[in-house]
Amino acid sequence: MHAQMLGALGRRRPPRKGERILDAGCGTGGFLAGLGERFPETEPLGVEIDAAAGTVAREHSRRPVCIGSVNALPFADARFAAILSTDVLCHEGVDEEEALRQFQRCLAPGGVLVLNLPAYAWLLSWHDTAVHNVRRYSAARVRELLAAAGFTAIRTGYWNTLLFPLMVLRRKLGWRKGASHGSDVAELPAPVEAAFRLAVRIEAALVGLGLRLPFGGSVLATAVKP
Repeated sequence: MHAQMLGALGRRRPPRKGERILDAGCGTGGFLAGLGERFPETEPLGVEIDAAAGTVAREHSRRPVCIGSVNALPFADARFAAILSTDVLCHEGVDEEEALRQFQRCLAPGGVLVLNLPAYAWLLSWHDTAVHNVRRYSAARVRELLAAAGFTAIRTGYWNTLLFPLMVLRRKLGWRKGASHGSDVAELPAPVEAAFRLAVRIEAALVGLGLRLPFGGSVLATAVKP
């Protein structure tokens, strides 16, 4: 998902030298590190509610990480040129509407918001329970939420299309060995991982050419603060 989000930001408005970028809900810092590599002249930083994860994120990314909630971001108004958030609005304990208002407040005018969210309420499963997701989204629902929060120039679409049938089989049709033990996100045999990475690269290339994928396991959205 990182490649899709970075590509989406680059297509909307690449951050300029010295501009601040926020990874909202940065976890252990993998994506935050990627932001610094993709946009080396910018100033990425993260916010994470879990203090232990935030400590790991600082060490991993070598970037500043604040401990705090997306429901009440600990930053001044209009501080960031871009905010990116990966699978955060869907979490229990997150007020999706308030979080979007916080993103809007902390973006500078013309700033870009990039969201990645799990798709389709009907796909809620034991996996979501394991990772503390309480909702999944349609592209239309994300667009509605962004508009209500005051964003403009909203673009939404799906990705993770090629692997979507496997996701449905795994999570909804009973192909779920060990499902009661938690998330199905795990390291797979090397050939399988390579095939999955190729599928993601193909999709990223197609989206980069302007193709809108008709469905998928994730919703990718970008919007602008007017």
